[in-house]
Amino acid sequence: MTDEKTHILVTGASRGIGQSIFEKLNIPGVKILGQSTKGQNGLLPCDFSNADQVSQFWEAALERFDGRIDAIINNAGIFDPNPLQQSDDNWLRAWNDTMQINLTASAQLCRYAVRHFQQTGTPGRIVNIASRAAYRGDSPDHWHYAASKAGMVAMTKTIARAYAGDGILAFAICPGFTMTGMAEDYLESRGGDKLLQDIPLGRVAQPEEIASIAKYCALDAPPSMTGAVLDANGASFVR
Repeated sequence: MTDEKTHILVTGASRGIGQSIFEKLNIPGVKILGQSTKGQNGLLPCDFSNADQVSQFWEAALERFDGRIDAIINNAGIFDPNPLQQSDDNWLRAWNDTMQINLTASAQLCRYAVRHFQQTGTPGRIVNIASRAAYRGDSPDHWHYAASKAGMVAMTKTIARAYAGDGILAFAICPGFTMTGMAEDYLESRGGDKLLQDIPLGRVAQPEEIASIAKYCALDAPPSMTGAVLDANGASFVR
């Protein structure tokens, strides 16, 4: 571990990958704070569909952490279908909702984090949970999801290139299907066995596997790794 007093903020920590990351980082020497929409079980509440709440959430997290955040893991996201057959208004609304939650809210938090690291003169880390869809694309009903995750990867690379000299490191993780409630529903709706045939490993990832990568990036990855995009998809898409 690079800093035994690391203060880490995790979004989308109430279930799935985010919950596993939160649990994986709940170790001696680390202070961890999580976010969920409703703020259950001691998590900080924030509805990322409301851009105004994001700044309030950041300030609340800083206050809870006594003014210090060393790393942020942006995991919160939605995966709602958006069929082309919807009305123009509904399709655009669904597009914008996904972009706001998956990309814009993460961008806001990345900006706050970079400015915090610069103002305090301390190194910091940003870990963004993107998706295989950033490179491979997704289903016809999920243009918006794939685009939001591609944007997250591009944002991560830009942050890494721009601020490495300040000791600010950025990493992106691109899981394939992961056994969360969201993935289970999608696998079932798309014919699970057929989709699994496209994964050479023969199974989807477990949340704990993605969490172990996030923990490594947040605590132990060497600085020269900044800008790395880490795939975890069972070889269903290789670059």
